[in-house]
Amino acid sequence: MSGDPANEKPDDEEDELKASAAPLLDHLVELRQRLIVSVIALGVAFAVCFIFSIPLYEFLVIPFERAVTEAGVEPKLYFAPLEFFFTRVRLAALGAIALAFPVVAYEIYKFVAPGLYRNERRAALPFLAAMPVLFTTGAALVYFVLMPFVMRFAVGMERDAGSGTGVSIELLTRVGDYLSLMTTLIMAFGFAFQLPVFLTLLASAGLMTSGFLVKNRRVAIVAIFIMAAFLTPPDPFSQLILGISIIALYEASVVSVRFAEKRVKKAAEGADEEVAS
Repeated sequence: MSGDPANEKPDDEEDELKASAAPLLDHLVELRQRLIVSVIALGVAFAVCFIFSIPLYEFLVIPFERAVTEAGVEPKLYFAPLEFFFTRVRLAALGAIALAFPVVAYEIYKFVAPGLYRNERRAALPFLAAMPVLFTTGAALVYFVLMPFVMRFAVGMERDAGSGTGVSIELLTRVGDYLSLMTTLIMAFGFAFQLPVFLTLLASAGLMTSGFLVKNRRVAIVAIFIMAAFLTPPDPFSQLILGISIIALYEASVVSVRFAEKRVKKAAEGADEEVAS
C-alpha cells in the first residue's frame, strides 16, 4: 500500500542521499574548476619565467659577482653538460610559484569563502594581501643580507700555494650549486615569513590562542632553531639569521593573534546582541 510507512522509509532515505550528494558534487565541480585555473596560471607563469630565465639568472648571481669582485677574484661560474638548462627550468619553476601565487591564493579563497561569515571574509582579505609581501620580505633578506655574507665567507676560504703548504685552495662555484643554495634559502625564508598569517588565521578560526603561544614560547624557540638547521645550509650564520627572524615573527604573531581574538570576541558579542534583539 502507498500509505504504508514501511514502504515510504526507503524512498525518504534515498531522497536524503540524493539531496546530500548534490551539494557534494557541486563542491567537487567547483574544486575542479579552481584547480584548473590554478594549474593554467602556474603553466603560463612557468612559460613566461622560462623565457626570462636568463635575466633572472643574471639578477640572482649579482651577490656572487660582487662578493668575488670585492675579494679581487675573477667571477666565474662553472656548469656540467645540461646543468645550465635544468638550472633555468628550476628558476622558471620558482618564478612561476611566486608569480602565480596571488592567483592560486585567490582561487583558494573563492573556494572557501562561501563557508565563511561576511566578517570572516573581510578579515581574510588583508592576510591574502600580506602573504606575498611577507614572502618578498624574506626573499629580500636572503638576497641583500644572507647571500652576500655567505659568498664573502666562501671567498675568504681561498688560500694561495705559498701560505704554508704547496697546495692552493680555490673556490670553484658551479651554477647549479649556487642557484640551488639561493633558491633553497629564498623558499625557506619566504615560507617562514608566513608564520604570522598562518597563526592569525588559526586564531580567527578559534584553533589558536595568544596564551598558548606565550606558554609554549621556549618550546617554540627550540623547535625554530631545529627547523632552521634543516632548512638552511650547514653554516651557523644562515641558521642564526633564519632562527632569529622566525622568533621575531613568532613574537609578532602573538600580537597579531591577540588582535584576532579581540575581533572574534567582538563579532561574537555583536551576534549575541542581534539574537537578543
